[in-house]
Amino acid sequence: MTGVAPAARAFLALGDSYTIGEGVAPQDRWTHQLAAALTAEGHAVQTPQTIATTGWTTDELQAGIAAAAPTGPFELVSLLIGVNNQYRALPLDDYAAQFGALLAQAVGFAGDRPGRVIVLSIPDWGVTPFARQQGRDESQTAQQIDAFNAVAQAICQARGVVFVDITPASRAQGRDPAMLADDGLHPSARMYAHWCGQALPVARRALSDRGSA
Repeated sequence: MTGVAPAARAFLALGDSYTIGEGVAPQDRWTHQLAAALTAEGHAVQTPQTIATTGWTTDELQAGIAAAAPTGPFELVSLLIGVNNQYRALPLDDYAAQFGALLAQAVGFAGDRPGRVIVLSIPDWGVTPFARQQGRDESQTAQQIDAFNAVAQAICQARGVVFVDITPASRAQGRDPAMLADDGLHPSARMYAHWCGQALPVARRALSDRGSA
């Protein structure tokens, strides 16, 4: 007797331009590539429900979530936010408080299971042609992004959420035109594929864990 195939897992993606995939087709977003990769491995995952807009800061994402009112629980939740806080020179303390609140929401959307949540670090846009055209100091941008990421990572560790550090990849490849969208700032599908590759083992473990089923 043939068994009934399990329903595809629900995936909620929260963030800004790096989640909405500014400059690439929807299927090329790292979250969509992740869902496709998991599905190909036998972990059927739905097309992500995405709450993200280019330019959003942490407080704007909070407002976006309130407006969208997603209903869980979701089998997988991703969170990538903060670059616009850094870009606008907003206080790090405000970011810490707002990121903490967003992470708590993400865990709630995941059925109060931190193992279902994946947080990606803020990539370093300071190495891109866009940053050079703006006359941004590459070293200063890197230091600021590192500070924001350190805060986010500490909060994730305290709450049992995996923090995936894609910042080194963004620095190593951010000068390569093939890794950037046409605007010379946002990632291309190829760069997102690298991020997907780093997130995939974490997502695979989350969906394979019987406690997350």
